[in-house]
Amino acid sequence: MVLTAATAGIVKKILGFFLPGGLVFITALLCIQRGLVDPWLTHIEKFAPYLILGVGFLLGWRFHRSRLAFVILLLTLADRILYYFGPGGVTGFQSGKEVFQATAILLPVNLALFYLVKERGIFNLQGLMKLLFILAQPLAVYLLLLKQPQIMRYLSYNFINHPLLDKGNLPQAILFTYAAAILLFMIGSLVSPKPIVRGFFWSLLATAAALHGMNGVPGAAIFFSVAGFIIILSVIETAYAMAYHDELTGLPARRSLNTTMQSLGRHFTIAMLDIDFFKKFNDRYGHDVGDQVLCLVASHISRVGGGGKPFRYGGEEFTVVFPGKSKKEVIPHLENLRESIARAKFGLRGKNRPKKRPNKRTKTTSPKTVSVTISIGAAEPGPHYNKPAEVIKAADKALYRAKKKGRNCVAT
Repeated sequence: MVLTAATAGIVKKILGFFLPGGLVFITALLCIQRGLVDPWLTHIEKFAPYLILGVGFLLGWRFHRSRLAFVILLLTLADRILYYFGPGGVTGFQSGKEVFQATAILLPVNLALFYLVKERGIFNLQGLMKLLFILAQPLAVYLLLLKQPQIMRYLSYNFINHPLLDKGNLPQAILFTYAAAILLFMIGSLVSPKPIVRGFFWSLLATAAALHGMNGVPGAAIFFSVAGFIIILSVIETAYAMAYHDELTGLPARRSLNTTMQSLGRHFTIAMLDIDFFKKFNDRYGHDVGDQVLCLVASHISRVGGGGKPFRYGGEEFTVVFPGKSKKEVIPHLENLRESIARAKFGLRGKNRPKKRPNKRTKTTSPKTVSVTISIGAAEPGPHYNKPAEVIKAADKALYRAKKKGRNCVAT
């Protein structure tokens, strides 16, 4: 069972990395290679970028996601510049090769920069500065082509003589810049596996496919729209995660619990958990310390056995749903959970606590520890109540009985 659970966890992480951005990118790649979009290719290339730009700005404003709006603008601008002024562009611009190389260098750099910056809004001074930063770059490239065109030749310089690098259609400067950006997003996805990081990663690959396609593959401009669409999906996925997951503890939130209860069958058990004397704890140590304890208790609850699904119900209350299990089956797992929390010593993060753990722990570096206990009430469908909402009320009454019995116990 341990191996099965570990395997399932790995599969879930892999699928999480590929969905939805990887699926969109691979689907677009296959459709273009197989010529499935050829009948609508011209219309898509003309109108899709502006549609993605409009949707991106609208969602960026509505969800307060400035990075979404500005990255979409960046992708649309790069696409239109290459469409009109790149190699074989509509205008027949003589320096199309140089425009292509400059755009291919600046694009991953900008994506990396906008990935690193914080959300500051769109319609404010910070938003204006970002807009000017984006618009100033094509102007700077144009001035360089006009005044110092010889500088652009360095973009084609080969830094390393290797047959493998010579096989690519892109200059080494572009390859190295993209490799650095891909490495940044891969590290970011490992450190903080958030949808927006995966979105930037797959969006970057889509722009790489677009640049590679500029060398004769039809539908290259579509990949820029695909890149923008992936960023939009990542922001929507982030909004979904914020709605269905508790930001503090990382556990599924009340809305997720409501969804889970709708899919329960006839046989299930629901447990309500509450941290004992948490209000007094907050009054003594402060709300910052209280938040730390909530997170540490939540980490224990997330490892509950018996197939339990944990949720944060609200405040210091948590809920664990056991689908297909009776009270008799889940009581041992709840007792183990209660005992593990009672035995645990929670180290508190002080204001002067170093970020790195010291090699030798001394009296001055030893963190202050506290301990807490929890009370648990459990209920299952019975003759007088069988709906999940009614079972939750019964579990809450059982929790109250556990409090009356002296706390740090399980009641049914």
